[in-house]
Amino acid sequence: MVDEGDVSKLLSSAVLIGAGQVFYSASQLIERVVVARLLTTDAYGEVSIGLAILTFVTTIGLVGLRDGVPRFMSRYDDDANERGALVAGLVIASVVTIALTIVLLFASGLVSNLLFDRPDSELLVALFVLCIPFTVGLELAVAGIRGRENTLYRTYTRDLLYPTARLLFLAGFLLAGFGIHAAAMAYLVGAVLSCLLACLLLNRLLPLVGTYRLHVRELLVFSAPLVFATVLSNMLTRTDTLMLGYFRSSHEVGLYSSAYPLASGMLLVLSSFGFLYLPLASRLDADDERAEVESIYELTTKWIFIITFPLFLTFVVFPGDVLTIVFGADYREAGLALSILAIGFFTSATFGRNRETLSALGFTTAIMAANGVAFLINIALNLLLIPRYGFMGAAVTSMLSFVALNLTVYAILKLKYGITPFSRWSGRTFVVLPAVLFPIAFALRGVISLSVFTFPVFLVIVGLCSVAVVSVTGCLQPEDRIPISLLEQRLDVTIPFVRRYLPDVS
Repeated sequence: MVDEGDVSKLLSSAVLIGAGQVFYSASQLIERVVVARLLTTDAYGEVSIGLAILTFVTTIGLVGLRDGVPRFMSRYDDDANERGALVAGLVIASVVTIALTIVLLFASGLVSNLLFDRPDSELLVALFVLCIPFTVGLELAVAGIRGRENTLYRTYTRDLLYPTARLLFLAGFLLAGFGIHAAAMAYLVGAVLSCLLACLLLNRLLPLVGTYRLHVRELLVFSAPLVFATVLSNMLTRTDTLMLGYFRSSHEVGLYSSAYPLASGMLLVLSSFGFLYLPLASRLDADDERAEVESIYELTTKWIFIITFPLFLTFVVFPGDVLTIVFGADYREAGLALSILAIGFFTSATFGRNRETLSALGFTTAIMAANGVAFLINIALNLLLIPRYGFMGAAVTSMLSFVALNLTVYAILKLKYGITPFSRWSGRTFVVLPAVLFPIAFALRGVISLSVFTFPVFLVIVGLCSVAVVSVTGCLQPEDRIPISLLEQRLDVTIPFVRRYLPDVS
């Protein structure tokens, strides 16, 4: 039986993070739509490559500390030790990040020649490289906020200020005539402002000046495998874009980059649960309450699946309509790629916060191994499929890589700890929902199409049908009273239909 206080805290955090993530993702999508519609498809492809470089190098600069810092902070009970974990992380990341930034600034011309088609791309590369130190600083400050189990400050900085500043400055720089460079300039200004605010808010939770006990060795032992794991994970999500830029045209990169962010949007629910999941699971493991870790893992995975399912069904059944609504008719040909990518990303919803569970248990070498397996599959298939099939080959590769990654982590958790995300209720949910709703959706595809007005209505209808299906088919468990009660409190309503099917005992 799960602890109601822990689950309520996790769900409350997920609601707040989810709202922030919706805003962040919507702002990010608007950025991409603005660039895609106001510039050429080739220019949009080059901005996508620049963002891939920024994300990839930022991941290296963080050297696994985005998870390492909050994990160790959550295990300590005094400010000196918590501050020491934060300072150690800051020193390690600063050395790596500054070195990478200097090297890339000097190599911007070489990178431009290898990956870009336009003659003015060297400045674009340099601007994105300048974003790296401030983006790393923002992520480390948010990691410290996460270690104090504070959701609100993370939402203010990373989910609200950062995307808002980027979007506003993007519009301003485009109106000022900066063209393709406007996106990189907007990211730079947004990162600087958000990093400063995050540090100020972190100082309110944990004064940054004071005594500290460094934990460099412990942090490095934990985070070193995560350096490779996070780099491999990021390469898993970015290598296809970079290899498309190398083997094919910027036009194909643009098509692929319209489908990919939409499909990856399904991870929004998963990431909403992740902010407090790691420190919470780590604290429970430190208190030798591993059974509760598994119970929370099972319960959250089932609800992640249910909440994500409507978007998954829509992307698989109506991909062309969705791309036309968001990016315009020129991007409709990437519809099949969106369906394929959606399948890959949805496997993460099916397996839940599996890598964070391993991190909380301290088995970071397994995460590195799992990411390594998926990355090798990704590279091999990209080399085989992208030259021949272009962005469709990249989509198939990404889908298979995500399936392999999640299956590998599942096997490690199952064999080493006996932990899985599957209970009899979640297993039934994973079978019943697709079996009931997909045939109906495919039948409807022949008679309806989605528009900007009917798209959200369709999502709501599928969501309501999903809840109804899991209620009447025995997918609910006694612990589901916790999220249902929280939802009723937030909406100030009662949901008698669902409560009617809640069992009293497991």
